[in-house]
Amino acid sequence: MKIAISTDSGKVSVHFGRCPEFTIVEIEDNTVKSKETIDNPGHKTGFLPKYFNDKGINCVIAGGAGWRAKNFFSDYGIELILGVSGDIDSVIEEIKKGKLKSGESMCAPGKGKGYGIQKEDGHNH
Repeated sequence: MKIAISTDSGKVSVHFGRCPEFTIVEIEDNTVKSKETIDNPGHKTGFLPKYFNDKGINCVIAGGAGWRAKNFFSDYGIELILGVSGDIDSVIEEIKKGKLKSGESMCAPGKGKGYGIQKEDGHNH
């Protein structure tokens, strides 16, 4: 399994698309085969799901993501696990043990128009 974890200063980033980097981990038979950190290649709508699909990523882990991102990942068959927090190495250990727990997305709806309603703060999805 090849996993992309939204990363900010060695921890899981709150928002997958706006994180400064991603930790890409390949795990086979509960063993880390490879681990690298890459700069976030971009946050244009729909770009990251296609980018990760092209890289063979099966799963993306983040603190949060918007509903459009969830739909894009679903279109590519990429599992999106949200509500995860903590140190990247600890998260990887939980994945290896099969004990990673997800929670609610920590990414609140942002400012702008959504469903025809003007929102006051945050960021757009």
